[in-house]
Amino acid sequence: MFRRKTAFFSTAALAALSLGVAQARPSVTSQPWGTTPDGKAVKIVTLKNDHGLVTRVITYGGIIQSVETPDRNGHLQDVVLGFGKLDGYTVDSAQGGLFFGAIIGRYANRLAAGNFPVDGKTYHTDVTAPPNALHGGKRGFDKNVWTLEKTGTNSGGAFVTLKLVSPNGDQGFPGTLTTHVTYTLGNDDALSLHYVATTDAPTVLNLTNHSYWNLNGEGSGSIEPEILQLNADSFTPTDATSIPTGQIAPVAGTPLDFSKATAIGDRLRSNDAQMMYARGYDMNWVVNGPYGQAPRFAGKVYDPRSGRSMEILTNQPGLQVYTSNSLNGAYAGISGHAYRQTDAIAFEAEHYPDSPNHPSFPTTELKPGQTFDYTTTFLFSNK
Repeated sequence: MFRRKTAFFSTAALAALSLGVAQARPSVTSQPWGTTPDGKAVKIVTLKNDHGLVTRVITYGGIIQSVETPDRNGHLQDVVLGFGKLDGYTVDSAQGGLFFGAIIGRYANRLAAGNFPVDGKTYHTDVTAPPNALHGGKRGFDKNVWTLEKTGTNSGGAFVTLKLVSPNGDQGFPGTLTTHVTYTLGNDDALSLHYVATTDAPTVLNLTNHSYWNLNGEGSGSIEPEILQLNADSFTPTDATSIPTGQIAPVAGTPLDFSKATAIGDRLRSNDAQMMYARGYDMNWVVNGPYGQAPRFAGKVYDPRSGRSMEILTNQPGLQVYTSNSLNGAYAGISGHAYRQTDAIAFEAEHYPDSPNHPSFPTTELKPGQTFDYTTTFLFSNK
């Protein structure tokens, strides 16, 4: 794990011309946004860049509550699934374990049977997706109120930094872990998440964001017409419980081959075993190029209906792509429309699932004196 400076992409001048949004000054504001069932106050932070794009983050779970970006006609619209009230996150969707927009930790994705080794000793976190643990135990980072550490604006845009201290033994993970996540809405129309974490004892760590994206607009229906391209020649196959077999397999000749731009719905109903296990796409692609250095291109999604596109850049080794297979209509979002399967797509830049139990995978160990330092950027345009 190496410390790297956050990188930004594109240029503000080109973005302003391409998006056609009126010039404004970057700004950041915060205000109360309710109280959790156990009495903790939550704030919502609104970031705006100099083109009028908007991102809202709440301190509960570090959740990205909304992102407003223009379509080809300059119409601003929210493009992430979410809720207009705190209860939507703390009570309703929390029961379904759907992690809308949240920071996931300590360990994003799955751990086989909830077990993982650290320095030769086996530890255990709660099984939350039987028979395995999913996204960090029963009370992961998504269910904590983060500290609003700082906000500000600069020549790059507007930002907010959230902080969470996870004590030794939290959800079964060793070491006291201190995590900072900085969200920057750049004047280049890029939303960057910069994760920095340190520990006082050896542990494992895998952090990501779990936003559900729909570039045709929140609540507008299926993302099947959207066009996806991934910078990945291989993936990590899993068994029927979504635990990697340990192989790194080529995507060529499978429904997972997005090396060329392809509509998400084209092969969504394939009878390929990997697709049947997941009931759609929910796999880890191995992003081409070295990880842990400067963020590189991981993928791009384009919506032909709205004209919006979003590039994903990251210095993480993998990208879990998920077509919201577990949305079943039980929850209605900001628009008042019920969320159903394929109503969004998630891009979870992270280390591979179950890495601690696969020594051949990139390590997720973090030791005292080391810094977990990764950046993922979502770059918007409407060309």
